[in-house]
Amino acid sequence: QVQLVESGGGWVQAGGSLRLSCAASGRPFKAYGMGWFRQAPGKGRECVVAISRSGEYTNYADFVKGRFTISTDNAKNTVYLQMNSLKPDDTAVYYCAASRQYYSPRTYDYDYWGQGTQVTVSS
Repeated sequence: QVQLVESGGGWVQAGGSLRLSCAASGRPFKAYGMGWFRQAPGKGRECVVAISRSGEYTNYADFVKGRFTISTDNAKNTVYLQMNSLKPDDTAVYYCAASRQYYSPRTYDYDYWGQGTQVTVSS
């Protein structure tokens, strides 16, 4: 199995940037499809982006296309989410997740979750 720890959240003004990190311990994250999800107060958890085991395929939600970028560092066993042009609607707790099956936008396809990191964007 794998343990996931997110970091990098915080407060930022609209138009600003943040980079989230997800450090994986245990099995290398390359054994899993990985995803970043978010959950705003009173709303369900939604997929921001998913990436395949090889890193060759990604699936971005329409609401972040052109603004967010997922990347990986195999040596550090870490997945990143670079978030640019942030909007108040991006305010949420952001979670990193790993799937033993494949990368997917569906929460129920993921087996392991981090504890989440808060992102707050002020207008």
